[in-house]
Amino acid sequence: MKKSLLLYLFILVLLLNVFTYKYFSSELAFEKSRSENTAKKWKDSLLVSNNKLADANYFSLENNENAQNYFNPDNAKKTILIEKLIPSVTEKLMDLNANPKGNPYTGQDQIGTNKFSINKVKILNHRWIIADFNDGDYWGEVLLKYFVNEDESVSFETIQSFIYQK
Repeated sequence: MKKSLLLYLFILVLLLNVFTYKYFSSELAFEKSRSENTAKKWKDSLLVSNNKLADANYFSLENNENAQNYFNPDNAKKTILIEKLIPSVTEKLMDLNANPKGNPYTGQDQIGTNKFSINKVKILNHRWIIADFNDGDYWGEVLLKYFVNEDESVSFETIQSFIYQK
C-alpha cells in the first residue's frame, strides 16, 4: 500500500511538473512575442514621428543648405554662424515687444487696450520669418522679411499680416 501511494504521488508530482513547465514556457513565448510586437510598434511610431518632424522642419534655416550658403559663401571675407544668427534674430524681434504700442512688425495697429506682441518666431530661410502674435483677445500671424546688415544689425520688413476672427 505504501509503495502504491508513493507511486501515485510520484506520478502526480511528475504531471504537475510537466503542466507547470508547459504553462511557463508558453507564457514566456507569449510575453516575448508581445514585447516584440510592442517594440515594433514603438519603432514604427518613432519612424513616423521622425518623418513628421523632418517634414515640419523642411522650411527652416537650420535644414536649408542653400539659405545657409547665402550667409557663408565660399568667397566671403566674413561668415555668419547660423547657430548664433537664429537666436540673435529671434531675440531682436522679440525685444521689440517692449514698445508701448506693441511690436511694430505685427503689421497691426493696437485694438483696444492691449498691445500686440510676438509670441513665437520661425526663421524659414535667409530672408523670411513667420511669427505668431496676439494681444490677449486677438491672434494672428505675420510674414516678415529680414536683412542682416554689414554691421550685423538686423532690419525687418512686414510683408503680410493676418488676424484670425474672434
